[in-house]
Amino acid sequence: MLVIISLSVHEAAHAWVAWLRGDDTAKSMGRMTVNPLVHIDPFMTIILPAITIYTAGFLFGGAKPVPVMPSNFKNPNRDNALVAVAGPISNLLLALFFFGTADVLVRFDLYDPDQLLPKLMFAAGFANVILAVFNMLPIPPLDGSRVVSWLLPRDLRQSYDALERFGLLIIVGLFMGVPSFGNMVRKTIQTVTLYLASWVDAIMGLLPNL
Repeated sequence: MLVIISLSVHEAAHAWVAWLRGDDTAKSMGRMTVNPLVHIDPFMTIILPAITIYTAGFLFGGAKPVPVMPSNFKNPNRDNALVAVAGPISNLLLALFFFGTADVLVRFDLYDPDQLLPKLMFAAGFANVILAVFNMLPIPPLDGSRVVSWLLPRDLRQSYDALERFGLLIIVGLFMGVPSFGNMVRKTIQTVTLYLASWVDAIMGLLPNL
């Protein structure tokens, strides 16, 4: 359930930044909310994750993407990139929150480290790191591709964006057929997790001295 809520926050962040940049499409459709019911996609949120975890050994899925109309932006390519990175940034902030909650529960002897609640909080933080790192991969239609598209020369942008129709196949093919790619993604997730968790631990360690 915490993962579904995290996906909802991710999509709501897209909608919110799109609204700030001048596009109220998602807001007018009721998508600028953390209510999971409006963001759940039967295939991407439920069926696909179940298939990939049992057949390929990794979790892959997502929520229903919020509608964005770049033509409503003053600077379509730049603003579309800002909308895209809002989702992963929201997941990193959630990861900090969950890691911090787990740290507080254990540090102040409210729970033992091996009890369910702190483990659940850490797992939720880890899931949000996965969402952030995965979505920033530069493969259309993932969020990272919007940033790459903005930075590419205009004559290359259209061809790059056209890969979106094959995006799902490319992603699954890379994870299943290129072991080094999957290893790179896993190492990145581990590095980001360790960095955020150690940063939270250092901050929390200062609290008794304040």
